[in-house]
Amino acid sequence: MRKQAFGTVSKQHLAELAFGRDVTVQWDKRDRYQRILGKVLVDRVDANLEQIRAGLAWHYKHYARDQQPTDRILYAEAEEAASHSGVGLWRDPALIPPWDFRRK
Repeated sequence: MRKQAFGTVSKQHLAELAFGRDVTVQWDKRDRYQRILGKVLVDRVDANLEQIRAGLAWHYKHYARDQQPTDRILYAEAEEAASHSGVGLWRDPALIPPWDFRRK
C-alpha cells in the first residue's frame, strides 16, 4: 500500500525488478475481493520473494496453506531474515501489517 510506510519504496523496488522484463503470474485462486492470489515471476525470478527479502513486503500467512510447500518455507524464512536484519519496513518502530493498516 503506497500510503503505508515503505509503500513507495516497495513500489520503486518492484518497478526496478520488473520494468521492461517478461512477467508471468502463476495463480489459481482469488480472494474474497476477487484479487488474484499468485506468484509473480520476472524472468523466472520470484518477485514476491525478492520483495520479502528486501524487507519491502510481508509474507501473508493467511494464504500460506495455498502456497507450494517450498514457497511457504522460503517466504517465511525470508521474512524472518529481513526482520532480524532490520531491513526495509522492519526498521519502522511503528510497524503495522497491511491487513491491519487497511482497517484504519
